[in-house]
Amino acid sequence: MRGGNQTISEFLLLGLPLQPEQQNQFYALFLAMYLTTVLGNLLIIILIRLDSHLHTPMYLFLSNLSFSDLCFSSVTVPKLLNNMQSQDPSISYAGCLAQMYFFLFFGDLESFLLVAMAYDRYVAICFPLHYGTIMSPSLCLCLVAVSWVLTTFHAMLHTLLMASLCFCADNVIPHFFCDMSALLKLACSDTRVNELVIFIMGGLVVVIPFLLIIMSYARIVSSILKVPSARGIRKAFSTCGSHLSVVSLFYGTIIGLYLCPSADNSTVKETVMAVMYTVVTPMLNPFIYSLRNRDMKGALGRVICKKKIPFSL
Repeated sequence: MRGGNQTISEFLLLGLPLQPEQQNQFYALFLAMYLTTVLGNLLIIILIRLDSHLHTPMYLFLSNLSFSDLCFSSVTVPKLLNNMQSQDPSISYAGCLAQMYFFLFFGDLESFLLVAMAYDRYVAICFPLHYGTIMSPSLCLCLVAVSWVLTTFHAMLHTLLMASLCFCADNVIPHFFCDMSALLKLACSDTRVNELVIFIMGGLVVVIPFLLIIMSYARIVSSILKVPSARGIRKAFSTCGSHLSVVSLFYGTIIGLYLCPSADNSTVKETVMAVMYTVVTPMLNPFIYSLRNRDMKGALGRVICKKKIPFSL
């Protein structure tokens, strides 16, 4: 649905604030980071699918998180790479709304999945004897399904509200993707409803999940400190450390950029922060979750051995 006075058929993405001589170096950098993101998250998904030892609640959530990271990065980075090598940085009106929808969808999905993973770690550490009963397959599937459903409605709500606005003259977006806040600044119709919904839904989708994660880890730390063994404390902190690092990087940049914006936020600062959670975080997740994870290393070894044995026979 478009506004009645809609005249703009496309937008122009200004991209990253780079000098012409820097384009090729940053193109190579972002291409390498994107390929690392795709290959790393695909590897996690495949390993979890092939190795029965990883068919547990934690790895069910992790496989969905890896899929979300892969898609979240794919929403923006390929277009960024194409624009860096193209003389035509345009994106159609429909394409811009579609990019915004999927950006919100996979970003929200990651938020809800991080909450599910925090709850899983909370149960595993605070109620280890009842873990199998509490984290039943039906509950895990329900948590994943609810995450997908809620993100669908949330992303659709913002997209429909954006489609109802009029864009009359200015079609230059000072960003490398169709960011919701950048689009609102270009609208020539009343955006108060959009801004109110962003504020309310932002609290529900970002702040509340973040607080739930903090509460879960506060309980986890409290339980860890009661463990008499120093080895047990190290093991528990190692188990949760990877998840906390992802949460800090993901929520820190989003809350700082969207929910706590400062009046002197420059375009360069906003772009750099956006690069952090759209490019860097999805690339780091496979390393954070796999390099220090014995189960993932063991699964990789078992899958490789299974492939080698039929080949040798």
